[in-house]
Amino acid sequence: MSADTLDVPGLGAPADTEWETVVGLEVHAELATETKLFSASPNRFGGEPNTHIDPVSLGLPGSLPVLNEKAVELAIRVGLSLNCRVQPSIFARKNYFYPDMPKDFQISQYDQPINVDGWLELPSGKRIGIERAHLEEDTGKTVHIGGGGRIHEAGYSLVDYNRAGVPLIEIVGHPELRSAEEARQYVTELRSILVAVGASDGKMEEGSLRVDCNVSVRPLGSDRLGTRCEIKNVNSLRSLGRAIEYESRRQIDQLISGHPIEQQTRHWNEDDGRTHALRSKEEDYDYRYFPEPDLLPLDPSAEWVEQIRQALPALPRDRRLSLAEAAPTVDADHIALAVERSMDELALAAISRGGPSDRVMTHVVQNLADGVGMLSPESLAGLVAMEAAGELTATQAKKVLAVLVESGGSPQEAAQSLGFEAMDSGELETLVDGLISEHPDEWSRFCDGDNKLTGFFVGQVMKATQGRADGNAVTQLLNARRG
Repeated sequence: MSADTLDVPGLGAPADTEWETVVGLEVHAELATETKLFSASPNRFGGEPNTHIDPVSLGLPGSLPVLNEKAVELAIRVGLSLNCRVQPSIFARKNYFYPDMPKDFQISQYDQPINVDGWLELPSGKRIGIERAHLEEDTGKTVHIGGGGRIHEAGYSLVDYNRAGVPLIEIVGHPELRSAEEARQYVTELRSILVAVGASDGKMEEGSLRVDCNVSVRPLGSDRLGTRCEIKNVNSLRSLGRAIEYESRRQIDQLISGHPIEQQTRHWNEDDGRTHALRSKEEDYDYRYFPEPDLLPLDPSAEWVEQIRQALPALPRDRRLSLAEAAPTVDADHIALAVERSMDELALAAISRGGPSDRVMTHVVQNLADGVGMLSPESLAGLVAMEAAGELTATQAKKVLAVLVESGGSPQEAAQSLGFEAMDSGELETLVDGLISEHPDEWSRFCDGDNKLTGFFVGQVMKATQGRADGNAVTQLLNARRG
């Protein structure tokens, strides 16, 4: 990701509103294959250290890489989902010395990646360009023992090569994000796409998805990119947002004080909420790339690419649009959450069977956070129909839903098993009138306009009926009697 240098010492002390943050993200996603990119060792999270290994993973002399076809297929899925052009590509050796890379080089793609020139659309509608999405192998993991777990504090270090050789796709975005919030939206959308197409499980907490974040600042209105700093391996959305906000502030303060920005690789420390310099940022020539001599060029046929395209599932953006069309009165955040939890198909099916869309979405978003279990679309539609007809209160409907998730069946049977029967309207009116007589002071204040007392009377009715009454019906009766 290239950037012109913009050092602006001596600008004085303009306000923060006179600066613009520029963010470009490089996202590494582990591909969901059974085996590693160039060998038959298992691609599996966890396990005892150095048990998912083989001569290729360890870089032993004479070992040769053999390309994993499934990894290529998943990379093409990702490229097509990001509107990229899939092209012939070659692998290269990226040379550097570090204990987690036993060969002293990493096999990656450099000047001829498999996917180029794509874009990703944020929920806001803004499109962020994708420069490339290329294949490479992951490195091992170095564990620093002692101190705070950082290399400069450790007494010694251990190396686990279980992760070495795991297939990665690195997705390099253009520097077109302008805030921490946009960066979070970008990663959230990208993760949803990766999971939807089956390319990755997207688990940031397990390292399946890792983000390198390039941050620079520039005077508002400038079209030149500032000197960037790269923040390595951010592993949560919360950390991503905090790291961008801190680094932007740090660079602005430095430029205001008259000091140029040094291009660096930096580390985000969650504990102190700061970025810390690791080293001067490498350039491409520092890695001495050259074509990998043990691998042939990769040239997927047009027929294979089209076959992969035709097999792609609906992507999150399209699923959000479909659900929003079926539930037009539902908040966009709730629509997005249903899609993120993969509950949109259930919601659409229940709505198509006559379930009121707002009530269906309320249950999907608020009451099904732990999964749908044995719940069918027909049962969900029937449940919300009973609720809308006043046969079940909101509280009762929630309890019936729990039974349906656990055991399946019909909502009518579940309601009967719980002893839920709709209250007779005359019985409810008698109860409300009795409570009004028992609480004359509260009723007088309610009639004088103290609407907070609605909750008091509804609560008394619910207590007396053990939750059988419909809160909305109670409120209507109270307002009718107030006149």
